[in-house]
Amino acid sequence: MVSLPPVLEASRARPLRPRLASVRGYVALTKPRIIELLLVTTLPTMFVARRGVPAVGLILATLGGGALAAGGANAFNMVADSDIDRVMNRTRRRPLVTGEMTRPAAVVFAAALEAVAFVELWLAVNLLSAVLALSATLFYVFVYTLWLKRSTTQNIVIGGAAGAVPVLVGWSAVTGSLGWAPVILFGLIFLWTPPHFWALAIRYSDDYRAAKVPMLPAVASFSRTTRQILLYTVVLVAASLVFAPLAHMGVVYVLTAAVAGALYIVRAFRLRRDDSPRAAMSLFHYSITYLSLLFASMAVDVLVRVRF
Repeated sequence: MVSLPPVLEASRARPLRPRLASVRGYVALTKPRIIELLLVTTLPTMFVARRGVPAVGLILATLGGGALAAGGANAFNMVADSDIDRVMNRTRRRPLVTGEMTRPAAVVFAAALEAVAFVELWLAVNLLSAVLALSATLFYVFVYTLWLKRSTTQNIVIGGAAGAVPVLVGWSAVTGSLGWAPVILFGLIFLWTPPHFWALAIRYSDDYRAAKVPMLPAVASFSRTTRQILLYTVVLVAASLVFAPLAHMGVVYVLTAAVAGALYIVRAFRLRRDDSPRAAMSLFHYSITYLSLLFASMAVDVLVRVRF
């Protein structure tokens, strides 16, 4: 076998690096970790709506379309926030800041994801799910990112509604309609989002002040912020228990909601006495664990069918 000279070998291998960097940039635009969290709430919701295991094809179509829609929304968000991402230490390595990705390419990519998501959900799931997913993107981009985020301390409170829509998509994918149970699930995510994000914002409050984004911890006292975190957490846990009789949940869900919720309240209360970034991040990470446990217990509860 004839081998190429080292110089030619290097020149042939070199184009792979820009391509890999481009792929990484496109993936980063979608914020994969946020997508994972959205899917964690969508799938159990489908189990509850079905009162069992939905068809595998329906699950894949719903999760796939939801992931594409969320990825497109996140990409649009990065385009709109590229100016403040340059200022904040937490976000300065994002692809539009580093130059790994251009704004026109990001816009085209985001629009393509949204178009594919809408068509895929419409054809493989149903029109209601497709419309709900698109509405979440429009709300997230135009209401939260372009308006609320830079204008009010209530930005993440109202804007959090966008992140709550996937449970409606999951429910409507199975039933073709909505009702009080999915509305309560929507409310759970809506209530969960402010204390979850404010805990992170406490850690990066200097970033938000530098970027002139009025996130609550950046403009309010630590006492006021942690009081709001505790209030929302208490209401969230109460709402999670209200969901049980409304959706006919059993022992597994109720015990998980009660125990995990009590731990969440205790941690939120502890944060009021400890203003360290470490304590704030501890609560932030637990909030993710709490939501994952809560929704996972819904699916398990439906499958084991242990009732009071």
